[in-house]
Amino acid sequence: MVDRGSKPPSIPITPTAPAPLVSLSDDGLRVVATIPAGDRVEILLHGATVLSWKTGDGKENLFLSDNAKLDGSKPVRGGIPLVFPSFGPPQSSHETGKLPQHGFARSTRWELLGKSTEESSRVPGTSGDSSVKMDFGLSDSMLDDATKAKWPYSFGLTYSVTLSPSELQTSMLVRNTGTESWEFNVLLHTYMATDDIEKTTVKGLESTPFTNKVPSVSQAPAASEPITFTQETDRVYANTKERVTTIVESGKPVYEVKRDEGLTDVVVWNPWPEKASSMSDFGPADGWKKMICVEAGKVAEWTRVEGGESWEGGQRIRRVD
Repeated sequence: MVDRGSKPPSIPITPTAPAPLVSLSDDGLRVVATIPAGDRVEILLHGATVLSWKTGDGKENLFLSDNAKLDGSKPVRGGIPLVFPSFGPPQSSHETGKLPQHGFARSTRWELLGKSTEESSRVPGTSGDSSVKMDFGLSDSMLDDATKAKWPYSFGLTYSVTLSPSELQTSMLVRNTGTESWEFNVLLHTYMATDDIEKTTVKGLESTPFTNKVPSVSQAPAASEPITFTQETDRVYANTKERVTTIVESGKPVYEVKRDEGLTDVVVWNPWPEKASSMSDFGPADGWKKMICVEAGKVAEWTRVEGGESWEGGQRIRRVD
């Protein structure tokens, strides 16, 4: 007969620490990631476009047009479209001159290459992984024949999206996988959500001269004061001295955008009602009040990569309110 009194003490079971989750939608078109802090990001494989970024409090931080096309028929209006290898209308004299405005990256389907997780001390009371990184890839072999004919170069792009508590990081690695050199522009066309554009200012660009694109292209000296919005705004700040740009609402900092050394330029854009009404995929009608584009990029000059060389640049957006 077993002596129950000598039974060894039970071994406590340690609960499994929470972990990030990454899933693919049933239709195979979207990737959704969440972390234990409650933050969430959603990426459309068409254009590798970040559609949504919510922090743990459930607040949506990106603007996405109600009329945005998410079926691949055209680039997405909102979120974070990717501009590559050209910025703006095509320049007929340049090697990208046959491509559509803003290039092909935002209108081509990418593939999910993989994911990785990382522990962070920023989530109190948890010991699990609290950030997740997803890598997306695009190469010349994935382009259609028509696009290859317009830009016949060998390349590989790796776009990384990292979700952390109250923070979203996006970065691009550009590789020349051929032997012939080529030039490119790149831009993270970020549509930030704001409560009221007329109560919004952008700080951190006060010491940088800029190209003002409305009503016509002209060069302007440094403004020496934060950017305010009272009309259509479309500016390119080249070779910015400061790496951090802050979006302020009603006098309170809300977002901090930190660019690394690769992304030396910033585009600031809001269409205002007249321009917004001319875009069929923009909505609602007053949506221009609820968005501000602060876009990190390398667009003021062309960047050349020789065969076998690579370039990298990225941004880190942090909710600070």
